[in-house]
Amino acid sequence: MDLSVEYVGLKLKNPVIAASAHTTGTLDNMKRCEDAGAAAVVVKSLFEKEVVRKAPTPRFKLLRREFGRFKTWTFYSYEQASEWGPERYAEEIRRAKESLEIPVIASINCYTHEGWVQYARMMEQAGADALELNVSCPHSSITFTGLNVEEEIAEVTKLVREAVSIPIIVKLSPMLTSPLFVARLVEKAGANGVVMFNRFTGLDIDVESESPIMHGTYAGHGGAWSIYYPLRWISAARPHLRIDICGSGGVMCGEDVAKYILVGADAVQVCTAIYLMGHEVLTRIIEEFERIMERKGYESVDRMKGNALPKILTEETVFREHIYVAEIDPEGCSGCGVCARSCMYSAIDRVDGRYEVAVERCDGCGLCVELCPKGVIRLVRRRDL
Repeated sequence: MDLSVEYVGLKLKNPVIAASAHTTGTLDNMKRCEDAGAAAVVVKSLFEKEVVRKAPTPRFKLLRREFGRFKTWTFYSYEQASEWGPERYAEEIRRAKESLEIPVIASINCYTHEGWVQYARMMEQAGADALELNVSCPHSSITFTGLNVEEEIAEVTKLVREAVSIPIIVKLSPMLTSPLFVARLVEKAGANGVVMFNRFTGLDIDVESESPIMHGTYAGHGGAWSIYYPLRWISAARPHLRIDICGSGGVMCGEDVAKYILVGADAVQVCTAIYLMGHEVLTRIIEEFERIMERKGYESVDRMKGNALPKILTEETVFREHIYVAEIDPEGCSGCGVCARSCMYSAIDRVDGRYEVAVERCDGCGLCVELCPKGVIRLVRRRDL
């Protein structure tokens, strides 16, 4: 089985890349990524703006929420730039290239055109295999300047393309008016690939102090839930882009990698999972992905890539006939009533302490199947059809 992929001209042993963060911020952490199986590392971003080279503490928080039986979490963070200036950062790139066997991708974030060009050239001279343009950091980047964002991102890409010969990857924000439109702009400007996406920016408030939590301002937020937005946009972008696409957001297991590949991503990036589980989680993710490929009979990643795209329906082709109804196993029903309370069609009746579906009123929406704590409700084909 061949797990290797090609991404912006780089040959990778598998599609899993360690994303830019402090998890890749030092040579030691980059080695840990390599030892765990990462196919490449994107070094923690170098920022031209010096104030963000020093991070406040604390800067990480797990936001946990409960709603009855339902529990969710969000990784809320104010991760800042690399603490180094350009010279020291370039030196770490050189050291990484001497020590690692996997590709080393530099990441820069600037606020002047001169800075973009200067830093890009320094990274190329230091030996970086490719360059990621971090135009989308949720704390400080072009995306949140309030300027003509799309045009500025394209202009920066063009300037950097003219300045260096190594592959250029533009890391896009999920908070753009049209990610596909911007991806096509940077493709035209000379980018070799795009990352979809950086983190969302958000805000949490302490009700007692009536102020932002933790460091006192906006923060990035992500987690397992954040995979669905990039899957949607990669599936839309893949048919229209010739350049490579790297999926980023919500990768926690091998199945997540497979989902990105199936919608046409060439590679994926992992960050939050490493923070929460350590670098070793990369090994598990890669092994799980390999088992999925083996189970489904794929000999290479290329044979899997994009296979879900032809199956994504349009509004006009979605099947809209109601051919299913809910069915409750009377032996397993505990009589809790969750299904009846949540049914907006009043299609579930209480009979002798248990619940039954009134087929003539059931819409077949499937919500009760998802909510049943005993798992004893299923959808079955209507018998009158």
